[in-house]
Amino acid sequence: MAGVFCLGIATLDYVYSVETMPTRGEKYRSRGLAVVGGGCAGNASVAIARLGGACWLATRLADDLTGDQIVADLESEGVDTAFARRVAGLSSPVSAVIVDAEGERMVISHSDPAMPEDVAWLPRNLPEGVGAVLADTRWGEGALAALKLARAASVPGVLDGDRRPPHPDLVGTASHVAFSQQALREISGEEDPRAGLAKVAAGVPTWLAVTLGKDGVLFVEDGEVRHSPAFVVETVDTLGAGDVWHGAFALALAEGQAEPAAIRFASAAAAIKCTRFGGRSGAPKRDEVERFLAQAAG
Repeated sequence: MAGVFCLGIATLDYVYSVETMPTRGEKYRSRGLAVVGGGCAGNASVAIARLGGACWLATRLADDLTGDQIVADLESEGVDTAFARRVAGLSSPVSAVIVDAEGERMVISHSDPAMPEDVAWLPRNLPEGVGAVLADTRWGEGALAALKLARAASVPGVLDGDRRPPHPDLVGTASHVAFSQQALREISGEEDPRAGLAKVAAGVPTWLAVTLGKDGVLFVEDGEVRHSPAFVVETVDTLGAGDVWHGAFALALAEGQAEPAAIRFASAAAAIKCTRFGGRSGAPKRDEVERFLAQAAG
């Protein structure tokens, strides 16, 4: 079984389904509610476990009831939480998420600004069985430490670049970076994602990509920007889809898949998730992704 060591944020999400996004300071009634674990790394970890991979999550939580619920949910999915640090006197991350009838979402999140930044408690070596590392950008020093562990172990180190990297060495330390369109625009200064990707690629040896939602994925291969199309599905909820993509991509690399195949595998997993309401509760299992890919191949 391939394994992925993940580092980053895990939250508790309150996900509300509405017909249209609120635009005024009035009361609105939700069509549905899901209380589910969330966060970039938390979602990716669950996606990896559901896809048949072993997963360890290093994350920072408070020693509170919300933290208990986050850990319990992760463990129920098969994620190893031995590297979850619990800090007394603080509050664990939470989010309120509004999802409209088109599947688009608005997220209001809170992370305790007093959460310690030190990395001394992280492992000095990766657990046995880890074939890739995945880190998000919510804790820059921690992400850098995790990606350095990947380099030391000669395994892929994937950075989920959904936000502009907070540490200048993150992109160059990672072996693979998949940006969001917004993060790529901020780091490159280019509105066109092809131009932005080419510009960033000229300065680092890292394999680079940008996820574009329904417009697929652009990635750099042999010095050229290439395109992998998205799968067409009826979107219900996009919350967590990018995190599922990153988790599936990291697992595919840990299994030895080449990048184009890993992109297609990850895109299939994310597409299935988009057809289901409730954030990461809609993350698919391995057999579902394999059937989806087989049907897409015709």
